[in-house]
Amino acid sequence: MLPPDVVLDPLLRGWLQEDIGRGDRTTMGLGAIAHHIYKAIWIAKAPGVVAGLPIAGRVFTLLDPQTQWAPLIEEGRWCEAGTELAQVQGSLSSLLMGERVALNLAMRLSGIATLTRQYVDEIADLPTQLVDTRKTTPGLRLLEKYASGVGGARNHRLGLDDAVMVKDNHIVAAGSIEAAVAQIRQNMPYPLTIEVETETLAMVAVALAAKVDIIMLDNMTPDLMGQAVQQIRQAQPHVKIEASGNVTLDTLRSVAKTGVDYISTSAPITRSPWLDLSMRMI
Repeated sequence: MLPPDVVLDPLLRGWLQEDIGRGDRTTMGLGAIAHHIYKAIWIAKAPGVVAGLPIAGRVFTLLDPQTQWAPLIEEGRWCEAGTELAQVQGSLSSLLMGERVALNLAMRLSGIATLTRQYVDEIADLPTQLVDTRKTTPGLRLLEKYASGVGGARNHRLGLDDAVMVKDNHIVAAGSIEAAVAQIRQNMPYPLTIEVETETLAMVAVALAAKVDIIMLDNMTPDLMGQAVQQIRQAQPHVKIEASGNVTLDTLRSVAKTGVDYISTSAPITRSPWLDLSMRMI
């Protein structure tokens, strides 16, 4: 889901202010030409999944509401190098002041969407769904998770307030899974779900006894994970199962074949290269 303008605009304004500073010395130095109307075209310089075009368009209209932004392809489409992606028309100053911020965002988001699509396609014939994580760039989480969704993944929780996830450090602090879950249940608001991170079959058994909603199988081998899935399905078929921990394209399919419902990985966001895009004046 694309963040609404009321959420998106403060982010974009901050990034524009960072780049523009006290003004575009080069473009404004051209004098009256800076106010003339020009047209530019966006082009993909490498193949990939394009994401962030609506966000790029918003960058330009924030600088000048009279700017006209026209996407030429659908968001999330795979494009080959040389594909024309969008046209933008407006004053030279608005086009050149917004160019770098708009391109940076679209290239970053398109890179995430491209790598995410590769992960999703790898398990497309299996019922397991790919989800992202909270390992995101500070300040960019909403947009990076948006790009993950454009690539075909499902979003995991956006922040700490989305759901209860009992991880290893919570368990250590509370003394046990049982103690952590019991204490949290007394304080959590309705209707949040509880997920518990497990690393062994014994921990899975404890999580089942605590009647949690989701069990994460963290850093398990595929063989051990398969045993855990059978254990959970036999005891409580309604409990959702998530696999996590050092998941790569090479291991993704073997993990999915264990029968887990979800595989969470940060790789499409943390390891994706930017997709090369450019803006050329016509």
